[in-house]
Amino acid sequence: MALKDKLEAVLNVGLRVPSIMLLEILYRWDVSSFFQKIQRSSLNNNPLFQYKYLALYLHYVGYILSLVLLTLPRQHLVKLYLYVLTALLLFAGHQVSRDYVRSELDSGYEGPLYLEPLSMNRFTTALLAQLVVCTLCSCVMQTKRIWLFSAHLLPLVARLCLVPLETIVFINRFAMIFTGLEVIYFLASNLLVPYNLAKTAYRELVQVVEVYGLLALGMSLWNQLVLPVLFMCFWLVLFALQIYSYFSSRDQPTSRERLLFLFLTSIAECCSTPYSLLGLVFTVSFVALGVLTLCKFYLQGYRAFMNDNTMHRGMTEGITLLILAVQTGLIELQVIHRAFLLSIILFIVVASILQSMLEIADPIVLALGASRDKSLWKHFRAVSLCLFLLIFPAYMAYMICQFFLMDFWLLIIISSSILTSLQVLGTLLIYILFMVEEVRKEPVQNMDDVIYYVNGTYRLLEFLVALVVVAYGVSETVFGEWTVMGSTIIFIHSYYNVWLRAQLGWQSFLLRREAVNKIKSLPTASDLQLKKYNDICAICYQDMKSAVITPCSHFFHAGCLKKWLYVQETCPLCHKQLKSQSQPANATAAPAQDILPANPNPAEAGQGEPVAVVAEEDKTVTQNGVPVEGSQASPSANPNLEGKAEENSLGPEQADTVDSVYLEGQVNGLSQGSGESCLRHRQPQQSASSPAAATSTACGAEL
Repeated sequence: MALKDKLEAVLNVGLRVPSIMLLEILYRWDVSSFFQKIQRSSLNNNPLFQYKYLALYLHYVGYILSLVLLTLPRQHLVKLYLYVLTALLLFAGHQVSRDYVRSELDSGYEGPLYLEPLSMNRFTTALLAQLVVCTLCSCVMQTKRIWLFSAHLLPLVARLCLVPLETIVFINRFAMIFTGLEVIYFLASNLLVPYNLAKTAYRELVQVVEVYGLLALGMSLWNQLVLPVLFMCFWLVLFALQIYSYFSSRDQPTSRERLLFLFLTSIAECCSTPYSLLGLVFTVSFVALGVLTLCKFYLQGYRAFMNDNTMHRGMTEGITLLILAVQTGLIELQVIHRAFLLSIILFIVVASILQSMLEIADPIVLALGASRDKSLWKHFRAVSLCLFLLIFPAYMAYMICQFFLMDFWLLIIISSSILTSLQVLGTLLIYILFMVEEVRKEPVQNMDDVIYYVNGTYRLLEFLVALVVVAYGVSETVFGEWTVMGSTIIFIHSYYNVWLRAQLGWQSFLLRREAVNKIKSLPTASDLQLKKYNDICAICYQDMKSAVITPCSHFFHAGCLKKWLYVQETCPLCHKQLKSQSQPANATAAPAQDILPANPNPAEAGQGEPVAVVAEEDKTVTQNGVPVEGSQASPSANPNLEGKAEENSLGPEQADTVDSVYLEGQVNGLSQGSGESCLRHRQPQQSASSPAAATSTACGAEL
């Protein structure tokens, strides 16, 4: 059944390709120049070519016929091609019969066939050909009445009966007329079939529009006709014919430089009409899809196809090509100018493909760096792809600067290539930092700050490159040629690549500065307090050699709490607001006797009842003699259980804060650090044994 479905899918596409080819030919056909050539030739006296308007009507009839072939259901389309094949077979039978009669007239022999070897050979060959034609016609039309297709056997039967040659000529004409009458009768009997099909199709279209709307109708036709694959096959056939026509007309071998020029000019020849341009767009989309799929397969193997990203399906590259072709008027240029412009557009498409490859590789490389996976082959594949994405865009930008004069479009290509290389360089630096942390077997204290500075540096460079592109585009628009499309592109580039980047970067800086100030305002726990507390950080599940104490008397690593404060200003356990304190950063915490000790064995906290020590209602925890807000509840022995207990007592939005912060932190953490605490809180067993694994999820998505 699967093979049958595949065969039907192939037929659904292959049988519709000629309709697009016919549209291409009709678009290229210039009726006026055609009649001018006819007037200068010997066909000028032919009545068929003396009526120009008749040819124009036939031109429009060709368009209608092409649209009918394109939209006809597959079953009827197969029948139509079978009828056409039968007509071609009958025409071939007529040609065989006519050639045989002419050869007999030229020989002039009217005696028995067995007495003349040459006549016997001609007769045998013609008879076998006519029998093959009759058999094929009967099989194609699925009928046992083979005599319906045997009219062209009459001249052979007459020659076998020693009928004079002049009479055989009339018999051959009668056979041709009889076959023509059969064809006319068949067409007349099926004359209402197109009308009935059109009526049925119109009724179905009206029902679909009334029930589902025009959008559903368009999507249904798009899926049934498989337009992307159809136009891609049409363009590949057109390109193959162009290459074949070039090599068939040349005898000398072509040099390597000539092959590159041939490739570009052939593509330029195959995008001179709207139909061929659409074919090129879909072909580029499928090529980009193949490259991105190969990239994912190289990095992850067969696991890459389990979670397919709809953003990496090649449509971005195809749409980019279409927009640039329409904006530059590609199909209206001469072949040489079109080839030159097409080379620049293809460079832009390649730059877009490289950027999409980086978007695929970036989270995978960072996840490998932060994980405990020691497979050298996985690390080699990730690093080798990053090195390729680092070197190839830089080399492409260098080659563009060498062979082309600088303009706005080329500057966009160069800037995109430079940005890709910068992003890859930042990814590799963070990957190296993760690997160093993994080798050290202990977390680096300032890893979050280092990653923030690395991200901030190459984001700043990206911003500067985008600013240079905008400045160059504005100067070229003001002092050069002004176009609506060019101004629109500059405006979009300025908004998304300059303004939004600057706004997000400034907001990230403010959030980080505010979080640092809040951390500095919190008191630092003393060694005695940490010994009395004897617990792990509730965010990263690591032992605490140093900690800060929140106003609600909860202990956290300063770095972990700082990353939490990037997202929200509440305590990770009790969700109370953490307000900045006016005391200095080195202020001491509450006395040790006020911080009640927790369960000395944290591993047993999750096996029994949750242990929580609650202070008396009239007792207040103080810090240097100052009452601390929210001191009625001391930290529990197990922060994880305490967090779950708090979820049951809070509203649904607050109860999900502890879980949702990790997803939000990945989005907002683009320039806010490594997100080390997220993975450790979500997967405590894995992260507790691997300091580097703490940053795998958040950093894999934030970059």
